[in-house]
Amino acid sequence: MILYNVTVNVDQSVVEDWLTWMQTKHIPDVLNTGLFIENRLMRVLSTEEGEGSTFSVQYYLESMENYEVYRELFAPALQKEHVERYGSLCVAFRTLLESVD
Repeated sequence: MILYNVTVNVDQSVVEDWLTWMQTKHIPDVLNTGLFIENRLMRVLSTEEGEGSTFSVQYYLESMENYEVYRELFAPALQKEHVERYGSLCVAFRTLLESVD
């Protein structure tokens, strides 16, 4: 199993809007690619005060092949939409993990 994790620090001024948009628009759009088997949206609890809120958006895939298809065909447009909506109010970094079970 592959975990595609997107960690996002969100400025406090847009946290509620961002959460709503992620849950009603962005995450459904990612899942509608048909490449992911599940997802989770988690709030990171170990951040410093005054630095916004940090979230981990976790998407699970069955294979690296599915990730490559997502990365090549869908990710650029979805990431662009996020940047156009929130600009510098959200800072994201991505991590790809593989289960060792």
